[in-house]
Amino acid sequence: MYDHIGLKVRDLDKSVAFYRSALGALGHTQQGGDDSYAGFGPKGEPAFWLYRHAGDIGPGTHVAFRASGREAVQRFHAQGLAAGGRDNGAPGPRPDYSDTYYAAFLIDPDGHNVEAVCFD
Repeated sequence: MYDHIGLKVRDLDKSVAFYRSALGALGHTQQGGDDSYAGFGPKGEPAFWLYRHAGDIGPGTHVAFRASGREAVQRFHAQGLAAGGRDNGAPGPRPDYSDTYYAAFLIDPDGHNVEAVCFD
């Protein structure tokens, strides 16, 4: 559906630590970067990019990552909280979205709403 996504972040090191932990629960790893950017994704397929930005980053963005199942959603939420994310919706069913929608939501260090979702 998409080729890649890029987010502006104020503190790249803090954001890398958050995403390394939260996305690690979904099987994503950091695959490149320097002091101005970092890329994450499944092995050999970085498609989520963080860019250091000194100015205003604008309003928070919503990004949803597909999880392999409920346990991965739960790990994403727990590991993201432990890495400095803020809770924006505990793991659980979201019947208002669909009968099989199971998700968790976190606010990253820059105010972006990050979700892990599966359809079990």
